[in-house]
Amino acid sequence: MAKKIAEPTLPPKERAFLVGVELRNEPSLLSLEDSLTELALLAKTAGLEVVGMTSQKLDAPNPNTFIGPGKVEEIKALVEETLAQVVVFDNELSPRHLRELEERFGENVRILDRTALILDIFAQHASTREGILQVELAQYEYRLPRLTRAWTHLARQTGGGGGRTGSTGGVGLRGPGETQLEVDRREIRKRIASLKSELEKVRAHRSRYRSQRQRSQIPTVALVGYTNAGKSTLLNRLARADVLVADQLFATLDPTTRRVELPGGNWALFTDTVGFIQKLPTQLVAAFRATLEEIAEADLLLHVVDITHPNALQQAQAVHQTLTEIDASHIPTITVLNKVDQFPDPQAAAQTLYGLPGPIVAISALTGQGIPELLSTVSRELFEVYIPVRVKLPYQQGNLISIFHDQGKVSRVEHVRGGVWIEGNLPVRLLARFQPFIKNTSNDASEEVGEIIET
Repeated sequence: MAKKIAEPTLPPKERAFLVGVELRNEPSLLSLEDSLTELALLAKTAGLEVVGMTSQKLDAPNPNTFIGPGKVEEIKALVEETLAQVVVFDNELSPRHLRELEERFGENVRILDRTALILDIFAQHASTREGILQVELAQYEYRLPRLTRAWTHLARQTGGGGGRTGSTGGVGLRGPGETQLEVDRREIRKRIASLKSELEKVRAHRSRYRSQRQRSQIPTVALVGYTNAGKSTLLNRLARADVLVADQLFATLDPTTRRVELPGGNWALFTDTVGFIQKLPTQLVAAFRATLEEIAEADLLLHVVDITHPNALQQAQAVHQTLTEIDASHIPTITVLNKVDQFPDPQAAAQTLYGLPGPIVAISALTGQGIPELLSTVSRELFEVYIPVRVKLPYQQGNLISIFHDQGKVSRVEHVRGGVWIEGNLPVRLLARFQPFIKNTSNDASEEVGEIIET
């Protein structure tokens, strides 16, 4: 009789205790309870088992331990009771807060904050060389001022790329003294400089690739939205693609672009991008600049909103805040209310999001409900909607001058020193390219003498 081979057993998950703090002078999009619920999802995505949580409301953070001393003792007792190995704070902790808390809880309990947790998730999900570089840069910039003990929660290898995300590159983070710490800091600074140099090359490559796409005159549409809103499912539906779909936060990290045919025989390139989240770490926004430029350079945005989520409006506001941070808030936007197949009254749900920009289309990326209307709306926004503009284009921007004449509707041209003023109407899809040159006042050229041509 054949002997049955035992199935490999997975190592037990680390047990995590969550701590939420509401600061009265720092308004948040989500309530304290909802933010802790989101933190629990982040912890689950990172592979932790949540065994308890608590919260505190403060006027200002405690200068030493962020939370009050009494709360520290309360959490220590709860950690011992639940056998927790990790304490995760829903706020970003300063280096001093982190050091003091580590001392209070002892070396057997690790202290993480929301930023470190998100960085850890990104490290697990990065699969391309670009994604691995971006995550490693963000990790090192976060760790540098907090370099006091081994950061084992960041020392994970990412899949697919064979990269060194989270590794220390041979640097011992638990040095015997200040001298060792300074050596570590110097090595990390060198690594940060190297990563930034490599990412600049990636950024330049992306810029050249975007220029080629623009010359092909195929418009680009970026899917943006809160993490887990259904962007990847929508791209799969539109392009019959096979982008990873998972019911977890930040399932898709690296951008994916697919070509989609629109009604009328036109084509557009649709790009699925990394999901946003409230309190998105500044290190990630900076490190992912090359990727986020895919959004900032798009001709049209599809803002995908999970209409079934109780905090749909707050999530939408968080997305708009991030779009403003990356200078993409001016791009024409279609609001896409996703998962309406799970909602008894989609029209009533849409009322809760009144005031969001652009046309609003209700769809189900899973079942295909509303997809024809969405594609028609995209086609109309890209190829039928024109916006009146007045731009001053330097003569070095000859390509844009030609595009305005070829694809826009020119009503007036004025040649002046160093450039040309053009008034007329442009298709919405071209607005982002001309944005740096758009003038809002009618007297911008009043002091410049030139030749006026009416068309």
